[in-house]
Amino acid sequence: MSETDERRLAHWERRVEWPLTGLAVLFLVAYAWQVLDDRATPGLHGALEVVLWFVWLVFAVDYLVRLVIAVDKRRFVTTHLFDLLAVLLPVVRQLRVLRLLTVLKLLNRRYAGRVRQRIGVYVAAVTTLVGLCASLAVLDAERRHPDASITTFGDAAWWVLTTITTVGYGDRYPVTWEGRLVAALLMVGGIALIGVVTGTIASWIVERLSGVEGSVTEAEQATAAELRQVRAELAALREELRAEHRPGV
Repeated sequence: MSETDERRLAHWERRVEWPLTGLAVLFLVAYAWQVLDDRATPGLHGALEVVLWFVWLVFAVDYLVRLVIAVDKRRFVTTHLFDLLAVLLPVVRQLRVLRLLTVLKLLNRRYAGRVRQRIGVYVAAVTTLVGLCASLAVLDAERRHPDASITTFGDAAWWVLTTITTVGYGDRYPVTWEGRLVAALLMVGGIALIGVVTGTIASWIVERLSGVEGSVTEAEQATAAELRQVRAELAALREELRAEHRPGV
């Protein structure tokens, strides 16, 4: 991808950054409302479904625009596979729970560049968001199955907590293939999240140590300069004393 191409993509992403972030939040709220409100009327349920598909359509248009802007389209597709999957998979009715991947991808793209500056906030936000999305998705997939052990949001949140921390008590577990797909993604995502957090912390520590090492080096250089100055002054003082004690002076 050429430098001009990258600038055009960056310009487009800057223009749509805040609108897409707002739509991502709207998407999450609408989906949570749809999943958690069991007493919603068919009309309200349909309205929420329209909102979800509208936001998904905007995300799909965003991907297509970036694809059109890209000069090397094959390279763009291969380097943005997650974006493509997040757009294509939710079209399949059975994979509707994966629509939340679009939100996660967009919000991560919005804030990932600031990881090191706000590592604590970022890690807490990503963990909370992943946990919330996984809870909603597995509850949406499981609660209507006759053999389901995950039938409330509390059950789903507990299952997510034990799964993402790799504890796995086994008291709650998905029985539908959609729920198991969410579980597989959560396991992989949990491992990836731990790896990212560990790598970020390690990078931050290295940067801090590099800064300390640089400060120590500067202090050593300043001390050495002062010592050289003191030695020069002592040498000059000795010369003056010798000159004063020379015979005939």
